[in-house]
Amino acid sequence: MTGHLGIAPTRSLGQSIDRPRALTRRFGNAAGSRAYDLFVPSGYEGAPLPLVVMLHGCSQSSRDFAIGTGMDRLAEEQGFLVAYPDQPRSANIAKSWNWFRDKDQNRDEGEPSILAGLTREIMSEFNVDPARVYVAGLSSGGAAAAVMAMTYPDIYAAVGIHSGLASGSAGSMSVAFSTMRRGASLRPQQATHPVPTIVFHGDRDTTVSPVNGDQAIAQAQPDGELNITTVEGRSDGGMAYTRTILTEPDGMWSSEQWVLHGGGHAWAGGHPAGSHTDPIGPDASREMLRFFMTHAKDGGAY
Repeated sequence: MTGHLGIAPTRSLGQSIDRPRALTRRFGNAAGSRAYDLFVPSGYEGAPLPLVVMLHGCSQSSRDFAIGTGMDRLAEEQGFLVAYPDQPRSANIAKSWNWFRDKDQNRDEGEPSILAGLTREIMSEFNVDPARVYVAGLSSGGAAAAVMAMTYPDIYAAVGIHSGLASGSAGSMSVAFSTMRRGASLRPQQATHPVPTIVFHGDRDTTVSPVNGDQAIAQAQPDGELNITTVEGRSDGGMAYTRTILTEPDGMWSSEQWVLHGGGHAWAGGHPAGSHTDPIGPDASREMLRFFMTHAKDGGAY
């Protein structure tokens, strides 16, 4: 088998010592290579399963992100595969995905090509339901997930963006810092093929301004009239939130925006053993899974 850009992918098939259901692997192509963990639920016997690709935030690792989000537990409970790509310091000293560099925001280039390539590799080696492949991330990982939705809408049926930014919000590191503080100076490009999107963002996030969550959900919206429903709620831990549900009149597309009142730059409802988590928030992992599993691709390609 060859990599997406024509050279043989490299990979490891070992098991993680402390997560026996997680395989340690590596994918490479002409743009570079990334290690990743792949969690396989114990009930896997070859039947088609959904796949969720999880992109960690700055300073995190794939293992840390798995622990903090609790996505392995949900995968075991609900029966799906989870991939956790790992950004090395050799690619970014802070282990941030390079969502702000031009070459890492285009189809068949840079990090998007690597992430799409490892997604396709998993789909080819396991019995993945091609209509139920999803991508989600936190902070820089959320911004990278938005990039994947823009560049590979033919692969991903839905996207989750937690404390992230819209695709195309910046074109350099200096602009990235400004965008994180104040949002993109120009409205990010509207998606040509809008992918259903669920956004979580704390309204007291001082690392990535909440306006970026507004811009991310706006980018994902199709043209035309939308039905809008707003629900006020409170998590079991006591955090208030506003959930806005956007739906096309024909029901073909929907998205959700969760504004976490008092929330900072952290994965809502996450486990405190992981970094950048807020255990009192609503369970972002479970809500993303609920949203994902209501969306499947129709089999069309762009």
